[in-house]
Amino acid sequence: MNTAIPAWLTAISWVFLGLALLCAAAILYDIYIAGYRQRTRVMEAVWPITALYLGPLALPAYYRWGRTRSERWQSEHGVVPETSLPGKALTGGTAGGAASAIGHVIGVPLIVLSGLTIAGLDLFAMILAIAVIAVLLLFVFEYFFSTVPARGLSSGQGLGVALLIALVTVLAFDIGMGGWMLVLHFLLFMPPLTDVTFLFLMQVGLILGFLTGYPAVLLLVRRGIKTTA
Repeated sequence: MNTAIPAWLTAISWVFLGLALLCAAAILYDIYIAGYRQRTRVMEAVWPITALYLGPLALPAYYRWGRTRSERWQSEHGVVPETSLPGKALTGGTAGGAASAIGHVIGVPLIVLSGLTIAGLDLFAMILAIAVIAVLLLFVFEYFFSTVPARGLSSGQGLGVALLIALVTVLAFDIGMGGWMLVLHFLLFMPPLTDVTFLFLMQVGLILGFLTGYPAVLLLVRRGIKTTA
């Protein structure tokens, strides 16, 4: 992949990566040191992962819709806050975003090391690998930790519902994330995997994926198919 990365983009990449790490650390501190443990334990991983790509944008979302779900916050305030439909959709989208982020961490090195390609391009193989990993992770999340137990579905019903949510969410997410990767590739702007700008541009892709995935999650929540953890 040929690329010409300007120096200012490298600087921005380091700054945003540093902010993202600090935000993730702040959320981890709030959960494990300050004691605002999530009722759904897996969300204790989802929120910090969300901060790794949303950066500072993740903090207000966490303090409004994440921290308030903890038993400690609710005991301190004596109330379980109502969450609006958009808030539920945003919270629901964090699991899909985290699954896709993990898909990047696993899928990209896997394709590079294996040398797999589709139609002669490793990028297509990367996008597919990321999507498959994300679907599997999101399916596990919905089936064991979120929608299926919350709705009390049978194992048979739960399999179908969890798979539907995972497929719809990841496909919608890939419109932004996968599309962004294709744009970078065909504009010859994809940096080496070891360059910090690659991490930043993938963070941008995850943000775009979150935006394109949001309407799908909103629809799933509105129709009562998906619940939020």
